[in-house]
Amino acid sequence: MFTDAIRALILGIVEGVTEFLPVSSTGHLLLVQHIFGLDESGFWKTFAVLIQLGAILAILLIYFQRLWRIALGMFSDPDARRFVIGVLVAFFPAALIGGLANSYIKLWLFNPWVVCFSLIVGGAVLLWVDQLDLKPTYHDATTFSLPMYLGIGIAQCAAMIPGTSRSGASIVAAMLFGADKRSAAEFSFFLAIPTMVGAFAYDFYKNRADMSTDHLTIIAIGFVVSFITAIIVVRTFLDFVTRHGFAFFAWWRVTVGTLGLIALALGK
Repeated sequence: MFTDAIRALILGIVEGVTEFLPVSSTGHLLLVQHIFGLDESGFWKTFAVLIQLGAILAILLIYFQRLWRIALGMFSDPDARRFVIGVLVAFFPAALIGGLANSYIKLWLFNPWVVCFSLIVGGAVLLWVDQLDLKPTYHDATTFSLPMYLGIGIAQCAAMIPGTSRSGASIVAAMLFGADKRSAAEFSFFLAIPTMVGAFAYDFYKNRADMSTDHLTIIAIGFVVSFITAIIVVRTFLDFVTRHGFAFFAWWRVTVGTLGLIALALGK
């Protein structure tokens, strides 16, 4: 139990640090689980999904006033209503594909080789987009066009491949569609709310019969740690990317992916 608690603590930190960075939280969690020898454990695969809700609650806390105003104005303010519809439109493709292909994805794609290759390819794409001379036309994540919301949602589906990064895919798509770096990152936060809540509800319901008291305690540790860590990361991430862009995170992905491939090739 003590060893599992330490693992949950470490995995919670990894989740909180990486969930909203364009580096793939799922990919990093899978690599750490591989290091811990947890690759074949069905519980730890579910654990990686369930603790993401802790990071999502961090977003709800940080943006509570803004989200509350949108919720209150949903029936009286056309702009608020349009944004809510936009988030749902962006969420729909991932919900559809995730519901249909979840078992296949977990069976065939959740392995460290896929993660490492995806980290490297995604890092190269992120570096390319970051260096483009883009002329942003959107500076507020709540004012994107509906076709743009749909395009971002379709792009997010690429993150079904572990190591791709949900936030990375949505940020890249938003920037290519005309968003500046800050609003692209912020919309990835907002889109994470229904996406991750849906994934949490689906996995928890599907595996509820296998959850023991010890399992719930381990999940609670990872949940709380990811919540606290995510608050710290999100508060600094937006200012960082506004000033410095995404090159640091692109090279982070390439470095981790390359080191991972070397370790796998050596049989570590």
